[in-house]
Amino acid sequence: MFKEAVHHRPKNNYAYAYDEKTLHIRLRTKKEDIDAVQLIHGDPYNWADGHWQTEQKPMQKSGSDELFDYWFTTLEPPYRRLRYSFLLQDGKEQTVFTEKGFYDEVPLDDTAYHFCFPFLNSVDVFQPPEWVKDTVWYQIFPERFANGDPTLDPEETLPWGSKAPSPTNFFGGDFQGVIDHLDHLEKLGINGIYFTPIFKAHSNHKYDTIDYMEIDPQFGDKETFRKLVKECHKRGIRVMLDAVFNHSGYYFEPFQDVLKNGIDSEYAEWFHLREDEVVTEPMPNYDAFAYVSTMPKLNTENPEVKNYLLKVARYWIEEFDIDGWRLDVANEVDHAFWREFRQTVKEAKADAYILGEIWHDSMPWLQGDQFDAVMNYPFTNAVIDFFAKKKIGMEQFKNQLSHVQHMYPVSVNEVAFNLLDSHDTPRVLTYADGDKRAAQLMYLFQLSYEGTPCIYYGDEIGMTGGQDPGCRKCMIWEEEDQDQELFSFIQKMIALRKTEPAFGNDGRFSFVDDGKNLLAYEKESDKQSLLFLINTSSHSVSLEDVSSSRIVDHNQQTTVNAERATVSPSGYLILEKK
Repeated sequence: MFKEAVHHRPKNNYAYAYDEKTLHIRLRTKKEDIDAVQLIHGDPYNWADGHWQTEQKPMQKSGSDELFDYWFTTLEPPYRRLRYSFLLQDGKEQTVFTEKGFYDEVPLDDTAYHFCFPFLNSVDVFQPPEWVKDTVWYQIFPERFANGDPTLDPEETLPWGSKAPSPTNFFGGDFQGVIDHLDHLEKLGINGIYFTPIFKAHSNHKYDTIDYMEIDPQFGDKETFRKLVKECHKRGIRVMLDAVFNHSGYYFEPFQDVLKNGIDSEYAEWFHLREDEVVTEPMPNYDAFAYVSTMPKLNTENPEVKNYLLKVARYWIEEFDIDGWRLDVANEVDHAFWREFRQTVKEAKADAYILGEIWHDSMPWLQGDQFDAVMNYPFTNAVIDFFAKKKIGMEQFKNQLSHVQHMYPVSVNEVAFNLLDSHDTPRVLTYADGDKRAAQLMYLFQLSYEGTPCIYYGDEIGMTGGQDPGCRKCMIWEEEDQDQELFSFIQKMIALRKTEPAFGNDGRFSFVDDGKNLLAYEKESDKQSLLFLINTSSHSVSLEDVSSSRIVDHNQQTTVNAERATVSPSGYLILEKK
């Protein structure tokens, strides 16, 4: 038994309150080292004859990655408090893992040996917005989605789609253009829009904010935005805005004052200045996003900055009824600010969604006091590397996804923002070298995985594009130039997510070994059990005796009859187990 690999930590992603009466308990062990784990548990105050009274409950293996197995169980302690340890068995020996180490027998003379969940306080339960679990997002880069009001066009605006996108050109996308095409989004089946920044800014991407309280005039005015939000809500579509609180833009009025007056500016403490006079080139002598001198970092520890930004957070919710905030470069802002931000946002709208842009392990931000979720780039990278780039094999893919699953509590995973691409990455079809069937498999996996999926504008009709700025092309609205087959496929997967009980977040995800070299996974809910079989190989795979299951869906090349099914290369089959 490899004891060095055994790991547990309470009050974290290994032991947490899922709801007001349920605890989730996890344990990590070396891969394929332990045969069985029992959770030894009891109320810390339940004693008889000088011994602590305990019960045992088997734990289930919930997944594995390259190095570790993960074990899981749930408990509903009657008095909402718990002491617990783990009984590990490997076929040759058994040991008891406690907070104080390993023992041959369960220490029953003192509960101090054991891990402690002191009390399940309902106010501490992480409760992300329920509606997010059933949301399929659509990301819109406003400057490139649709030009609905040419009178708003900035100077030197180019005809729609007439040139390749660059870091500096404009094509005139605006709010009216989005309103004009809400039918397209409703037809696709999405019920959430994530807008990249809409506030007054100098660039086409708007991540260099000039005024956080004003809409960029090229997009429209506040009344047009109010109309857009209302029209979305009429159709059951939520709206999330992008906030850049890590840094401002070069033309942000307080920074202009600092450029003029240096350390003597009344706004000097709004930024992170290192010298009396401000120098922007060739390298800024103040903190900035990366080394971009036009994006000076805001000092969110400063009370005036904090009050200003919290006012912004509240204003757009209370005045325009937006449903969430996506937070740019969220990991570089102090935790204390995000705690106050959450309190402010939830006071304004209790079920607002708070999404952080963090590309790495984000547990410090996901303990119920800051964000509801982060952009799940570890998921993105695994899916792209397996289906599109074919850089990793199936086992490595399953290991990576299993690792991602166990990074966070289940309640966090249910609202994780699962994207395949964005304004910061190449597009799906470009990743896949134009292989539409590979792209379809990625959408099948994304839309049947746990979490809240997001589709980048134009992907649904087959748009391509490399790294920024190539991924920011003008949306194609001419139907003859749209890939209607791909649109119909994504539309169907979204519909299945809504109509099949286990397809979406109500289904618990787990990989299975089908013995056929197919990517196989189950989604199980209280009402349904679905089996997904995906063939990423170059040859067909046959399956016997599928007649006992209901065929939910399959691609055209996959054949199914009463006796067998043959899953084609780049094909899939979805079965409901009876």
